[in-house]
Amino acid sequence: MKFSGKNVLITGASRSIGAEIARVLAAYGLKVWINYRSKPEIADALKAEIESNGHKAAVVGFDATDEEAFIEGLKLITQSDGELSYLVNNAGITNDKLALRMKTEDFMQVIDANLKSCFIGCREGLKLMSKQRFGSIVNIASIIGERGNAGQTNYAASKGGMIAMSKSFAYEGASRNVRFNCVTPGFIQTDMTDSLSDEIKENYKKTIPLARFGQAHEVAEAVAFLLSDSASYITGEVLKVNGGLYM
Repeated sequence: MKFSGKNVLITGASRSIGAEIARVLAAYGLKVWINYRSKPEIADALKAEIESNGHKAAVVGFDATDEEAFIEGLKLITQSDGELSYLVNNAGITNDKLALRMKTEDFMQVIDANLKSCFIGCREGLKLMSKQRFGSIVNIASIIGERGNAGQTNYAASKGGMIAMSKSFAYEGASRNVRFNCVTPGFIQTDMTDSLSDEIKENYKKTIPLARFGQAHEVAEAVAFLLSDSASYITGEVLKVNGGLYM
């Protein structure tokens, strides 16, 4: 795939799907900025891994829910590289409880970590990319934001909001040649799914038409496509990566 830009920031990129997105985008020739909130040693190890494969990477630490810190992180990137070409809003958390037992604090914690951080990234990214009349932003939402799920009212609200918000940003960014899209992963094999019992995993797989969990690199390739010039006429869309679980 071809990329007209030269660098990308990935929030929450030090592990799991975020780390794989960094690996894949680096392999396509982009300089990847690996964002982390805590444990810089994990981000540094990923940077070293990417560089050992002959690609470019840098590390930038900030809490994506902290507006001032996010803006300072973007300043560091633009001072270093002169621009920000691409952004992947990947940072997020879960805090699952049945709605009847969910406190307002539990709800807002997830909204802040997932939706607020994405809003800050989209807004500030649009400001920077508007100046260069070019850019692409991909937000990592979730199948839960499309179909809901018991015990995940807060998570569903945050990811569903992310989808709707991305469409609104797409309208505002279009005249400036800045695109906004979402990827909605289904069940992806991660440390979290690895911890499930074999019985639970098999029961989940029975509900998936492709009869398996997805791999992180399959999500990362979908992200790469939406960022790339191959998707230059795509904005405001949702690309499902869920094995047919929700069509």
